[in-house]
Amino acid sequence: MQRWTPEGLSGVAMLVVSIVVGGPVLFGAAQTEIPRALWIVLFGVLLVTLFVAAATERPSTVGAVSWAVAVVTAWAVVSTAPGMGLLPVLLVIVAAVSVYIVPVRVGLCVVALNTFVIAWATAQQSGDTGALILTSGFYLLIQLATLFSSVSLLREQRMRRELTEAHVELQAASVLLSESARTAERLRISRDLHDLIGHQLTVLALELETARHRDGEQAREHVERANGVARELLADVRSTVGELRVEPLNLAAALTQVARDLPGLEVQIDVASDVDVGEEQAVAFVRAVQEIVTNALRHAGARTLRIEVSSERGGAVLSAVDDGAGARKLTVGNGLRGLAERFEALGGSAAFDGTRGFRVTAWVPAS
Repeated sequence: MQRWTPEGLSGVAMLVVSIVVGGPVLFGAAQTEIPRALWIVLFGVLLVTLFVAAATERPSTVGAVSWAVAVVTAWAVVSTAPGMGLLPVLLVIVAAVSVYIVPVRVGLCVVALNTFVIAWATAQQSGDTGALILTSGFYLLIQLATLFSSVSLLREQRMRRELTEAHVELQAASVLLSESARTAERLRISRDLHDLIGHQLTVLALELETARHRDGEQAREHVERANGVARELLADVRSTVGELRVEPLNLAAALTQVARDLPGLEVQIDVASDVDVGEEQAVAFVRAVQEIVTNALRHAGARTLRIEVSSERGGAVLSAVDDGAGARKLTVGNGLRGLAERFEALGGSAAFDGTRGFRVTAWVPAS
């Protein structure tokens, strides 16, 4: 079931308000200076172009052109309806949408032009200077208020997205730091084995070699010393082996930690029980999930992301797909290029597909 988002509800509300304010003309309750059929066509063009501009996920040529057409059409719709009523609200909506399409300075210029259109239409309707100033000033303030409110909302969304991306990066770093600490501990223990056990084995060999060249009680003394060294060596080996019993990285838990607690994005992770990867492969999977989640948050506009890791083709395969906008003309950036290079360095591969959502498939051979 499709979930309603605040942005979706806002778009529906904008559409309803636009239809309501145009209602008097649509249903013949107000007259226009141009044929009503032509006015209705202009009004329909306004609604369609506004919808296209507002639905554009990121600034684009299509969004900018649609918004520019909406601006000009809104001026025509307002200026050709002498009764006006609440029609200037359409200009307010146009100003509010501008911050998602063009720089703020361009939006402010349009606010100024909108206010001129309202003033001109009011002057045509009534010669009352007071009404002209009051109406123009009122709609000017409303436009500025909605424009700067939209700017604040957009800035808050950007900051929230950046905070979420930092959270994902921190979680991935935490997982990899934990694994790095385990690796460092294993290295320390291996050095201790070399230094301590190597010394004891040398002493043991010397005692036995000396005993071989002695007779009677002298030989027995060296054999007993060798026996003591052997017992100490056995105890040290048992102790060191006990320290080496470090649990391997739990891949499912690690990937879940990277993608947990993400506002606005539901991540489902499924790691098959028969997946067995080495340390380098596990690091590659952790970094891959970090990049995939970051892309879903930053570019895709996705609500859900599903990640699966399974044993296939003599290795382990990671498959990830989101329900975002995708990218029919896929451009591989530094992040995805680095992901592919990491898997290729391990003898594997990575592929990307943006036709339906965004899909990543990465494979590494068995360790």
